[in-house]
Amino acid sequence: MGKIAENISSINKPTLSFWQIWNMCFGFFGIQFGWSLQMGNMSAIYEFLGAKPEEIPGLWLAAPMTGLIIQPIVGYFSDRTWHPTWGRRRPYFLLGAILSSIALFFMPNSPTVWIAAGTLWILDSCINISMEPFRAFVADNLNEKQRSYGYALQSMFIGGASFIAGFLPTLLVYWFGVSRNKINGGIPENIVWSFYIGAFVFLLAVLYTVFKSKEYPPQESVEISTGTNKHIFTEIWTSILQMPSQMKRLAIVQFLTWPGLFLMWFYYSTGVAVNIYGGDAHAAENSKEAINFSRGIEFANSTSAILNLITFFFSFSIPFIVGKIGNKLTHTICLIIGGLGLISVNYIHEPSLLFLSMSMVGIAWASILSMPYTMLAGSIPPTKMGIYMGIFNFFIVLPEIIASLTFGKIMNDYLHNDRLLAVLIGGFLLVTAGIVCAFIVREEK
Repeated sequence: MGKIAENISSINKPTLSFWQIWNMCFGFFGIQFGWSLQMGNMSAIYEFLGAKPEEIPGLWLAAPMTGLIIQPIVGYFSDRTWHPTWGRRRPYFLLGAILSSIALFFMPNSPTVWIAAGTLWILDSCINISMEPFRAFVADNLNEKQRSYGYALQSMFIGGASFIAGFLPTLLVYWFGVSRNKINGGIPENIVWSFYIGAFVFLLAVLYTVFKSKEYPPQESVEISTGTNKHIFTEIWTSILQMPSQMKRLAIVQFLTWPGLFLMWFYYSTGVAVNIYGGDAHAAENSKEAINFSRGIEFANSTSAILNLITFFFSFSIPFIVGKIGNKLTHTICLIIGGLGLISVNYIHEPSLLFLSMSMVGIAWASILSMPYTMLAGSIPPTKMGIYMGIFNFFIVLPEIIASLTFGKIMNDYLHNDRLLAVLIGGFLLVTAGIVCAFIVREEK
């Protein structure tokens, strides 16, 4: 195919309307819907299929490993892609959405733990194909003044999708009469149907953005080759060595933030089911302990849905808060509030109080989804937006890999498989990330 070049001078990006930004960001609703079903239910699925608590972190290893590998590669190729009809990032949205929808359909039909873990590798790889270019997509199309608004709107869609996905298994039981009984002794029927619905929502939302959005052509020459792109790993490594200083500072904050979130995702829902509801995933079907475990999972998912509802509404206020106190202080305060929310979970015995705890985490989640990218985008060369967004993801997935490889032993040897104590540790990590953000991140004008 040779070389296809677009020599375009620097584009003065216009201010976009609300609906233009809405169309750009709506696809993230579907991506997050599928991702939330995965994050909210995989630990329970593993335990339904017979996994022990200390095995859960290792079984989650798929998510960070695929992110570590897939995201910078997708970023590299999307930076070098241009099609006059489909643009730069949208081909990756579409491919990832199709593959993710297929994987979401197969996931809840896994008959064993290891098949579920293998399917998670595939699912997470496919989600990453869609997710990574979306971060660069906002930075590509919005001018400096509108970026915080664009990422905040993206956070709003993430919160809305997560809210609905979190409640979905419970809604299917109480509104549509779907059973909680396990299918063939494996995964409950309401969770199975939630994944089926998630596959449909994922694909439709991404298709909306693909067909309703436009992209600017690349500003500099773009080489698209049918060869092997033998310089890809050299390019990634060189970009890592040449990371902007602001990105390095934000990387430290991310490195502390995300393990706290992963510990919540690993253990919060099953911790509520076991510690507060007295349930047992391995108890005989229809026994009191088995029923309590299912109810505890549903209640935990409901509180997580409230977390995401708070994220949805709080996202609207982020641009206003940033205008008053700046990016750095906004992120610092939100992280500390979320950390205190997670810490409080370990001391709660009345389930209804978990709604307050998770609401506090929702404030942090809204900021985590938007503020680091807002602070980062202005320091990245436009021609490397995709690859640097992928590299920035390293500082999300590397701590998860470390947690996946080490926390099972910590759970077994030191925490005595107390799931909510693991969530407490996650809260302290979020608070620490907030303090570090206050001291080392620069407020760039």
